[in-house]
Amino acid sequence: MSKPSPTSARMAHGQLTVLPQQTRGRGAPVNMSGRFETLSRSLFDDGWQGLEDLPAFRTEVFEEKAKTIITRNDSPDISFDRSINPYRGCEHGCAYCYARPAHAYMGLSPGIDFESKLFAKPNAPELLRSELESASYEPRTLALGANTDCYQPVERRLGITRRILEVLAEFNHPAGILTKSALVTRDIDILAPMARKELVKVAVSVTTLDPGLARAMEPRAATPARRLEAIAQLAAAGIPVTVMVAPIIPAVNDAEIESILKAAHAAGAREAGYVMLRLPHEVKDVFGTWLHHALPERAAKVMSLVRSGHGGKDYDSTFGRRQTGSGPYAWTIGRRFELACRRLGLNAARTRLSTAYFQPPPKRGQQLTLL
Repeated sequence: MSKPSPTSARMAHGQLTVLPQQTRGRGAPVNMSGRFETLSRSLFDDGWQGLEDLPAFRTEVFEEKAKTIITRNDSPDISFDRSINPYRGCEHGCAYCYARPAHAYMGLSPGIDFESKLFAKPNAPELLRSELESASYEPRTLALGANTDCYQPVERRLGITRRILEVLAEFNHPAGILTKSALVTRDIDILAPMARKELVKVAVSVTTLDPGLARAMEPRAATPARRLEAIAQLAAAGIPVTVMVAPIIPAVNDAEIESILKAAHAAGAREAGYVMLRLPHEVKDVFGTWLHHALPERAAKVMSLVRSGHGGKDYDSTFGRRQTGSGPYAWTIGRRFELACRRLGLNAARTRLSTAYFQPPPKRGQQLTLL
């Protein structure tokens, strides 16, 4: 891992519309300035070097020395009040990713920068251990992957998520995992014993069963078939699995709700959830540009339906509506999802994670109790 130089960071700020040959295998076709930047730059051909001659974007990983690792929230829309994010940015490159705007806080673009300039927190496991050892700490389920995917490709090399799980297992601390990566199966040796103590559940996001659409929309994530296989492997190991149909994008993957739920149930998922497409801040520009490039014939219809579910706006951030939308279209999606789950027996029972086993392990040199 390296540290970003001031020059490379400044060069990443500008308005940058890149050509397909430079972004092959990436999700965002743009690299606009973050909303906090005062300057913007545009890419144009000045006659000295053709745009076709630009080098391909390469993924860079920078080391971030975090000071704390548990992030807390009081949102009524989600089921957890604390989370851990081992990485900033995500190489999966999903055009719709709601976490993209967070890269603006780093002085980088929510576009290509978000998926090619990543920040890893190698000291996360040590910070977690320190926070869990605090006498004032009260255990509740910790979410991993709530912002960016904790099993994105760089995790295969760095293993930060695995080391976090080792700490959680050592403390008997409950955790919920959300991912669209098959890499989660690597850690079944940790997750299965945790599951036997009601300490873990895994949610796998399946956006589409169409491999072509998946490749265009989330180019570096696992294929739909591999995600279903991951569900099967987790379930076979006794790990509770939820399928997340998320996001549901009008006129893009909404017709697949029932088929995704059926395939995931057959693989072993026993719970399910969904989230409607969210377009906060710069996401609307990244997704909108991708939509006009990838599905130009559907773009107007997609955005019309998106706005119909958000009171005429691209996005409504109001608690209670931002995840599911509002209006007739959003209502129809919700009823279809509920009926499909009922037919399949999904969500018939909910996995409750336990804090009863939580116990900080003895520190080095500390005498063990007999009872």
